[in-house]
Amino acid sequence: MRENELEKRRIEAAKIIAVLNEQKAKLEQILLAQKKNSEELDNLYNDEVFDIPKVEGHRDYGLKLVVDETNQRRIIKNTEAILEMKQMEVREAHKKVEVLKKLKEKQEEQYYKDFLASEVKEIDDITTSRFNIE
Repeated sequence: MRENELEKRRIEAAKIIAVLNEQKAKLEQILLAQKKNSEELDNLYNDEVFDIPKVEGHRDYGLKLVVDETNQRRIIKNTEAILEMKQMEVREAHKKVEVLKKLKEKQEEQYYKDFLASEVKEIDDITTSRFNIE
């Protein structure tokens, strides 16, 4: 039962890691788009014909990318916080499983001790009864 819970927590953490990787990839795409936009804007400034609408379009797009980058960084930060909580849940579930394993081992050990003691007692009783008969 506890092992199922542990596995469930691990799966949840793995899903969050996958989402986090996707979010980081999206951030990288935004950063690449910013770089490309800056290069295109520089090229527009260096052209012989200064095209104001294109420059304004690239400037506006650059501002949008900055906002997108900020938002994506916040999303990543929130996802990392969620991942940290899930990892804590995985650790707690793992501790519970380990405690139960140790408890089971102790109970098993006690069972064998009790079983051995009962066998010894039974053999003693048999031996004692034989001795009393003779």
